Amino acid sequence: MIEIRPPWTRRTAWASSVVQDRLRRLNLITVMPPLVFVGLLLVVFASKTWWHVVIQVIGLLAAVVTAERWTAGDFLRVARPCLVLTAFVWLAGALSDKSAAFYGLTMVGSFLIPPLVRHRFAALVGLAVLTGAIGATNLLVYDDKVGGRLLAFVVAPALAAALSTVFMFASQKLYDLVVELEESREKEAELAVVRERVRFASELHDIQGHTLHVVKLKVALAEKLLHRDLGRAQEELREVHTLVGETIVQTKELAYAQRRLNLSAELENAKNLFEAAGIHVRVERLAEVGSGADELLGQVLRETATNILRHAQARQVRITLTETGISIVNDGVPDREEPVLSGLSTLADRLADEGGELTVEQKDGRFVTAAAFPEKR
Repeated sequence: MIEIRPPWTRRTAWASSVVQDRLRRLNLITVMPPLVFVGLLLVVFASKTWWHVVIQVIGLLAAVVTAERWTAGDFLRVARPCLVLTAFVWLAGALSDKSAAFYGLTMVGSFLIPPLVRHRFAALVGLAVLTGAIGATNLLVYDDKVGGRLLAFVVAPALAAALSTVFMFASQKLYDLVVELEESREKEAELAVVRERVRFASELHDIQGHTLHVVKLKVALAEKLLHRDLGRAQEELREVHTLVGETIVQTKELAYAQRRLNLSAELENAKNLFEAAGIHVRVERLAEVGSGADELLGQVLRETATNILRHAQARQVRITLTETGISIVNDGVPDREEPVLSGLSTLADRLADEGGELTVEQKDGRFVTAAAFPEKR
């Protein structure tokens, strides 16, 4: 059994209705006008009697119906009956000495062959042979000018069937190219959505993870101070309340794409956080960081601070700021074969997209996290 699929829907099961409508309009514009124009020219200039006009119009209408259904991706239920109809139209034309009646058969056949999954070349040869064989019936009725009739009713129609089918193959390639372009746009849009979700999840992790660790430390500190210094314990709890409120605001800003990190503020937060955890902090400002790198470096500092509190038993942390980047060094890291990046892996990709570089190094119980933009931003 010969398997036929619609010309462009066979590759666009993924396509939205908008894409399908666009392809349908493209097909209508490129296929229908020349088909109708040539058919009408043949009706007007190649018809000698009313009978010739009738059979020529029937063949043209069958071709137009097939083309319209072909552009909609649903043509099999009409293409096969139209192929039979146009074959009889061509037979009637050959027997009545109407050489232009082959037009409908060649058009309908050319729509059917390119969508075939297999044996397309055999089908092309079969269409050309069928067209020439039907035209040869003219030689059984008329025995004058055999050479001219052989050319007009056998050779020319067979060649026309082959050429029109080759043209449809070229059109099929064009439509496939359009489909690939639409598919790439669709995938690019999906990829953009995924990237945005990853970015949102990363920043949400920065906000919530950082806050929860600070809250944990401050609550633990307040619990220790509860029976020794009630005022200090109350102060720590008030700071927890303030911090939670700020986190709610930052989360809303993130949701509405209004959140911007400030490196100086993150530096102060990290310093307070480390000191609250009993970690000695040394900050070295060798230069002011460029404004373009401020936000990303603030995210690196926040994520690194969270990782130090979560994964290390640090006693000392050194933070160094330069014009092009930041470096954070901490001790208390157990030796591993490879350092654990955690959320820094996502930030590494984001820095790379902006022309920066994130490096980590673990050696002798120390962990170095460095982010830099080689070119001045």
